[in-house]
Amino acid sequence: MVTVIHPAERTRNVRYAVRDIVVLAEQAAKAGKELLYLNIGDPNKFDFETPRPLIEAAYRAMLANANGYSPSSGTKQAVDAVAREAARKGITNVQDIFVTSGASEGIDLCLSALADPGDDVLVPSPGYPLYTAVLARLEVRENSYYLDEANGWQPSVSDIASKITPRTRAIAIIHPNNPTGSFASDETLLGILDLARRHDLVVLADEIYDRLLFDGRTPRSIAALAPDVPCVTFGGLSKVHVGPGWRLGWGIASGPGEAMAPFLAALNQLLRARLCANHPLQAAIPVALDGGCPHLPEVMARLTRRRDLTVRMLNEIPGITCVRPEGAFYAFPRLHIAGTDTEWVHGLIRETGVVVVPGSGFGQVPGTQHFRVVFLPDERTLEKAYRQIAAWQARWLDTHPG
Repeated sequence: MVTVIHPAERTRNVRYAVRDIVVLAEQAAKAGKELLYLNIGDPNKFDFETPRPLIEAAYRAMLANANGYSPSSGTKQAVDAVAREAARKGITNVQDIFVTSGASEGIDLCLSALADPGDDVLVPSPGYPLYTAVLARLEVRENSYYLDEANGWQPSVSDIASKITPRTRAIAIIHPNNPTGSFASDETLLGILDLARRHDLVVLADEIYDRLLFDGRTPRSIAALAPDVPCVTFGGLSKVHVGPGWRLGWGIASGPGEAMAPFLAALNQLLRARLCANHPLQAAIPVALDGGCPHLPEVMARLTRRRDLTVRMLNEIPGITCVRPEGAFYAFPRLHIAGTDTEWVHGLIRETGVVVVPGSGFGQVPGTQHFRVVFLPDERTLEKAYRQIAAWQARWLDTHPG
């Protein structure tokens, strides 16, 4: 007799929509569909390359035998480079800096060090599903606040205020937002920071896309607006510096030192327990942060063309509306349909091979339906995908009246 080995209960509600949809895509490929991937925010899968100076810096570090463990918080050279970046971003009152295996690990460690089972953390909806997955594993309640689609997907300060409970520990802000591409105004951010100040909350500022901004917008850091508010600002090499597979990120903890000391002590315990981030690749961090990002103008020129094509073609499809993204490389179109976005997306993948992710995987206002597209592919691929989406939407509207 085979004894079933049951998984831990904490895994029951862990979901990650961006990756989970790949299973259905693989089934469509086996059925002979040509897959058009608009689901993963990996620039290296398309026509974007990691800048050569970063690669050369990592290679030199390997040749110099920087192949053992590094300090748990990162090499001195990497930490110092992040400190200079913090100063350029106007972040003051810095209490700690740490290098992690991608910004995702930093977010995971901070949530683990901060919140107990039964606590809650305010997260944007729509928002990146990493937060949902980590909080589910920690048995911490995901306390969703809604972004206002009618107002360019801006966070609603009043909605956040109404959601704060005695067990709320933090407010996560994704800026620019994934999946909507929205960029919050200073007025909105100052309102959120004031709530954090009055309720003793930590702000988790996810700024992984901070320099991928359209239409002349200027990068700005949330922590720079309120040096007195406890804040951890996350960045990394994956998006702006086109190195997602390197899995290198960092966190900048700023705010009142005495208030943050116990939290940061616990965080450093967790950092030590997992040893360190990738050692030789940390040599690329000073090159990336101090080098001025000469690759970015061409990157943003391509993304701007693809953003504009995405907004135009999706808004031309009956029953689909799309708010113009202001940053990152995502759009979050709304479906005006009968049925659910999950059913619509599953049908789209099976019938056309166009791979997108249901809006329900990112959170959305109840009663609304969306899907997320990644507009990293070249224009010809995007045009082909959007024509397939238009054809599928026409079929859906014909067969699902209402």
